[in-house]
Amino acid sequence: MGRYFSALSNEANLLGLKAAYFLLGVDNDKTISGTKISDKQVNEYKQEIAAHTSPNIGFVKVSPIDTKDGKVLVFEIPAAPQGMPIAWKGHYYARNGESLTALNIEKVERIRNQALASDWSAQIIAGASIHDLNEDAIAKARQMFTVKNPRLKDQIQTWDDTTFLNKAKVLIKGQVTHTAILLLGKAESEHFISPASSKISWILKDRDNLEKDYEHFTCPLLLQVESVKAKIRNLKYRYIKDQTLFPDEVDQYDPFIIREALNNCIAHQDYTFGGKINVVEHEDGRLTFANSGSFIPESIEKVIEADTPETNYRNPFLANAMVSLNILDSTNKCRCIYLLNLRTQ
Repeated sequence: MGRYFSALSNEANLLGLKAAYFLLGVDNDKTISGTKISDKQVNEYKQEIAAHTSPNIGFVKVSPIDTKDGKVLVFEIPAAPQGMPIAWKGHYYARNGESLTALNIEKVERIRNQALASDWSAQIIAGASIHDLNEDAIAKARQMFTVKNPRLKDQIQTWDDTTFLNKAKVLIKGQVTHTAILLLGKAESEHFISPASSKISWILKDRDNLEKDYEHFTCPLLLQVESVKAKIRNLKYRYIKDQTLFPDEVDQYDPFIIREALNNCIAHQDYTFGGKINVVEHEDGRLTFANSGSFIPESIEKVIEADTPETNYRNPFLANAMVSLNILDSTNKCRCIYLLNLRTQ
């Protein structure tokens, strides 16, 4: 039943239906034979399905139908959510005619690409206004935009905030987007993107992986990236090269790589999961950056074999805004860093 649940949920999504149906008590030739499954067993099925599907979903409802030939149970299965194919115990299933089969790569990509076509970061927030944005963050954004566009320096100074943020591709015709709240919103404005979260957590762990310290940061993320970076204890190392008595001094971690990793986590997180970005500093000389969401290219091997940037991004509006504000470099904006370990060399 779990395999059929996965298959029917995925096929309902691909056909644009709200639900699919699984019937017990009907034979393959469509004659009714009835079922003696009890309500207790039905509840056990519900629990088992909800526990082993990924993402975890269950039946919409189970409807008994009494006929002269016996009882029929109709299990209503919800269509897979946009962008998220349904797996049963880690495997995706589909229907091929009347047969149960694996969900092929083409169908998996069709479902996953639905999330890309519906850009969460570009959605307009009803009820939010430019007054919900942080003035210091807007000033910083204007400064960074000017660095990116030096030829427009004189014009930029004459623009009001709404005009500037439209030009910077943060607002859409003066309307506040999810991107605007993430990058420039006041801390108390985070509720506008709920159940998504703008939080970044810095966590310090000792050599036994025990937590020693932590701090949480929220929007405006444009200003908080530097605050997170400042928490990381970037030690200085001195090396003496051959044939010299004068040491070279280097940072434990390259500041550019820290900033690049963190900004990519912001740009490519799947905010529909409601998760937060974690920056874990290990005392044995490692940094781990992690965010929510699947790895768009599917595997590291695929990235290496293709040796080209991804053609699809999760949050194109957000990524473009970050490029416009000189936060991300346009050639690097698609480095989907979902888990990056930095070690001292």
